[in-house]
Amino acid sequence: MEYLTFLEKGIWLGLAAIGFAILFNVPRRTLKVIFAIGALGGLIKFLMLKFGINVTIASLAGAVTVGMVSRYAAHLQHAPPMVFAIPAVIPMVPGVAIYRMMLGLMRLTKSVNTDNYNQIIAQTIHAGLTASFILLSLALGVAIPMLLTRKESVKKT
Repeated sequence: MEYLTFLEKGIWLGLAAIGFAILFNVPRRTLKVIFAIGALGGLIKFLMLKFGINVTIASLAGAVTVGMVSRYAAHLQHAPPMVFAIPAVIPMVPGVAIYRMMLGLMRLTKSVNTDNYNQIIAQTIHAGLTASFILLSLALGVAIPMLLTRKESVKKT
């Protein structure tokens, strides 16, 4: 039963990656590969979360996977690696943490009670830092494999 839930998450992650790919108007021939890369990166993140690893490290591992597989897919599909990496990594953006941070900022404008104010500001800072570190790990995870393999051009093959 848990295996099916995990597989379902992969399908939804792949579909989200395809949605962003269509939004960015990528070539139609790359959509199947983007689905696979988006599902793979997201599933690695969820698998690491399942084993209790920190969400920032799990996001970094998923993004590094996306970056590495995107380089390989770029050679196969004769397209820039960013065509594969960016739509595949966007479903891993921490929307809930960003939402909680924004909600906390809005509550801070209304709160006048000192105890409540301190609790809200602590929760808002925690959500904001979590979102920031996850976004940083996603950016580094996609960029590092591409910078390390920069000598090999896609046009070379």
